[in-house]
Amino acid sequence: MTINEVREHGVVVVSPAGRVDSTTSPRLEEYLTALAGAGEARIVVDFSGVDYISSAGLRVMLSLAKRAKDQKGRVALFALGDSVRQVFELAGFLSLFAVSASRDEAIQRVRL
Repeated sequence: MTINEVREHGVVVVSPAGRVDSTTSPRLEEYLTALAGAGEARIVVDFSGVDYISSAGLRVMLSLAKRAKDQKGRVALFALGDSVRQVFELAGFLSLFAVSASRDEAIQRVRL
């Protein structure tokens, strides 16, 4: 898994690519925890490069949502492929996140 980051309009857009599973999720969690530790409270996660997410990956995302809430921040997700969206849906996680159709929409949602 690779992780890219860009900043747009005061929002951090994180783009993991590959599988987010028990092997790779610790790296993503460390990355996101470092962002939160640096005071970043507006985060967008671009799932366009993620082809698989396991329960370990879902735990990372849940942890991100909790940290953002504690910091009075916001998290939005976009570009969830069908299989990734299905995992979020089956776990009941879609209601925990602002899921947007596009990058611009996701950025706008966390900037509000």
